[in-house]
Amino acid sequence: MHKQVVVIGGGIGGLTAGALLAKHDYEVTVLEASREWGGCAGKFQRHLYTFPVGATLGMGFEHGGIHERIGTYLGLEIEKVSLEKIMKVHLPHRTLIYYQDRYQHISYLQKQFPHKAKNIRSFYENVFRIAKEIRKLMQSLPVLPPLTVGEWSRLVSSLNVGSVKLLPYFHQSFSYLLKKHSLLDEADFLHFADGQLIDSMQTTSENCSMLIGCLALDIYHEGAFYVKGGLYKVAEALQKSIKVNGGKTILGRKVVKIERDNDGWIVHDHRGNRYWASDIVCNAPVQSLKSLLHDEDYQHIHKRAKEKSELSQWGTFSMYFAIDERDLPQKVELFHQVLQSEQGEMTEGNHLFLSVSHPDDRFRAPEGKRTITASTHIDLSKWSNKEAYDLQKQVLEKKMVAGIKTIIPGIEKAEHQISGAPKAWERFTSRPNGGVGGFPQTLDHALFNSISHRSGLQGLWLCGDTVFPGAGTIGVSVSGYHVFQSITSHRHTLP
Repeated sequence: MHKQVVVIGGGIGGLTAGALLAKHDYEVTVLEASREWGGCAGKFQRHLYTFPVGATLGMGFEHGGIHERIGTYLGLEIEKVSLEKIMKVHLPHRTLIYYQDRYQHISYLQKQFPHKAKNIRSFYENVFRIAKEIRKLMQSLPVLPPLTVGEWSRLVSSLNVGSVKLLPYFHQSFSYLLKKHSLLDEADFLHFADGQLIDSMQTTSENCSMLIGCLALDIYHEGAFYVKGGLYKVAEALQKSIKVNGGKTILGRKVVKIERDNDGWIVHDHRGNRYWASDIVCNAPVQSLKSLLHDEDYQHIHKRAKEKSELSQWGTFSMYFAIDERDLPQKVELFHQVLQSEQGEMTEGNHLFLSVSHPDDRFRAPEGKRTITASTHIDLSKWSNKEAYDLQKQVLEKKMVAGIKTIIPGIEKAEHQISGAPKAWERFTSRPNGGVGGFPQTLDHALFNSISHRSGLQGLWLCGDTVFPGAGTIGVSVSGYHVFQSITSHRHTLP
């Protein structure tokens, strides 16, 4: 008899694990609390428009990327457009372009900072060398931190001569590399680099793990794509794959309790339904475990997961617009960062990420219309009571619109303007307090200090942005793959 697996949460991490398991004849049931698939990469609709709740900048779809490997393995089809210019980065006094081609990118930045031309070249060559070694190490998708003999064995087998070169950097922050190449005092360049790190690593150069930071700055050059519709299309393709292979996928089912049942588990949803499972894939943040498990079971969760479940995450404040194409600047780029702080601050509206829908993307808007998604990082502690919440929302709306207006002057003519504050994110994603993005990839959280997909309880597996390797669709897909590997005892691997 095949194992019965219940996946809690229909985000991309849980759906990846579920789709891979269903392909290999496991009886999979996915329970998603909301009415949409994708979690933080989901969507919502208003009249004629579809809004991805997060950005639509996709990585990992290039040859050898995790989405390409999983998509090929499962036979998924995702419409996407490769980007030569990945984004425009708008600093307070200048605008920079982020090119996909590595050496075009270096050459361009050398012209922008001619007095630091040699430093910029040596810096990026250093970043690319380190990232190349990390990618070699990660090609076989090893698990960190390794907790079993098998995981240690697979990690050791992926090591090579170049891996030794990474050892001196394990305990360095990314600012070490900037300082090494005399770029730490170049304010605009530092601000530019921090913009990339806060978006993908949830922290800036001062605290970001150097190794992970190199990977973050390099990954855009491996391949960057506009995904038609949005990244929710990946979630929907995975969900369909599960159904094609005999699995069940159910929306509007919020899991409220999981408890052990002899050699398996019973999952309870908010409607009083019970689901028996030999294995549970928990695609909820680790902060949710305490409320889902009985106290006795929670005490057996791995110490690191318990300790980090007490920590808060970043929040996000998002705004969504529908606009007539005639009110956009001509040939507007699809992706932008707006960095509004002279001092390089990156939260509470000082750093905005904008995604503008492609003019031919009929998934998002009718012909002649476009949609825009904008978001910024927020400190959730500043939204703790209603008075503070209402004030912060009002201040941020005004600040974000002002920032967007610097590149899209016609934004005030928008047909729709919708705000997504923490409570909306909490309702939409069922994440405690509306926290998103996993843990910042600092030295305290990255690599060997990550949370394992092994919960510490037999048959309970963790995936998503709070476990290794972290946030983003690449990270959660890898975590889902790790869960699949462990449940199947590594009998199946991706090509």
